[in-house]
Amino acid sequence: MRVLLVEDEAKTAGFLAKGLSEAGYGVDVALEGFEAQDLIEHERYDLIILDVMVPGLDGWQLLKLVRQRADTPVLFLTARDSVEDRVKGLERGADDYLVKPFAFIELLARVRTLLRRGPPRELDHYRVADLEVDVLRRRVTRNGQRLTLTNKEFALLHLLISRRGEVLSRTLIASHVWNFNFDSDTNMVDVAVRRLRAKLDDPYWPKLIHTIRGVGYQLDSGDDETRADATD
Repeated sequence: MRVLLVEDEAKTAGFLAKGLSEAGYGVDVALEGFEAQDLIEHERYDLIILDVMVPGLDGWQLLKLVRQRADTPVLFLTARDSVEDRVKGLERGADDYLVKPFAFIELLARVRTLLRRGPPRELDHYRVADLEVDVLRRRVTRNGQRLTLTNKEFALLHLLISRRGEVLSRTLIASHVWNFNFDSDTNMVDVAVRRLRAKLDDPYWPKLIHTIRGVGYQLDSGDDETRADATD
């Protein structure tokens, strides 16, 4: 589960991000509104925790942006504790409203509740051609043969297959699999894909992982025209 935390106080943001990470969530932090806007427009989150008073775009504007794009649950976390503000937040589409100061254990309980209410969870089992991925058992087979993957290889495959057909940039892959962004000249993503291909694609047909020149990678079994510029 991926969470976007929008909080302009760096100390508070660090504390919350650490606690949420320890609870098992992937966390991105935005310290101001325009940074949050960029993440909302280019990433997919299971939950957004949103302070009302952040510089740049404020919480109300960001909430409107979220609701124009998706039904992602939004939890307002703010010092604004008036009834009017709470009603305004809920009427504009927030799913919950927690007033500062707060106990982290209460925040965590509200996060878990919202995620249970959210969109259906991702699949536990995927199949593409003769590739099967059992997420819960962390079991991968190709043509009936068991494949042994490292943790990072499995995380990379899970990302690719859960977004089958999408072209994923190297930066996006790095942020999801390693939880941070690599410099543009770093080839770690390419190396990881090459190692995964050696186990997943080299001995089998059809090839499933495709390189899209100048963009990134895609997992798919078809040979449609959308990959006319791909190099396998």
